[in-house]
Amino acid sequence: MPKALPKPWFVYMLRCSNGCLYTGITTDVKKRMKVHNAGKGSAYVRAHRPAKLVAFTTAESRSSASRSEYFVKSLNRAQKIALAKKWKKVC
Repeated sequence: MPKALPKPWFVYMLRCSNGCLYTGITTDVKKRMKVHNAGKGSAYVRAHRPAKLVAFTTAESRSSASRSEYFVKSLNRAQKIALAKKWKKVC
């Protein structure tokens, strides 16, 4: 029996109700957005709901996604917006 393919990892960026950009990682972007907006995701997003998905990109592994998330979180707002324009746009 062939091995199941590993789930892809995604790095996503969303805009919270206060206008801030939040970055996270997941294997299922749609499901993660539902969790965030249900108030069961991160504490930051829970306090600033509703959140809207801005953009996302794929990563080779969880480790790679985590490194990308760390990098994005170190950027200023203008840099994050410029990066999001290079990712798969959602809105």
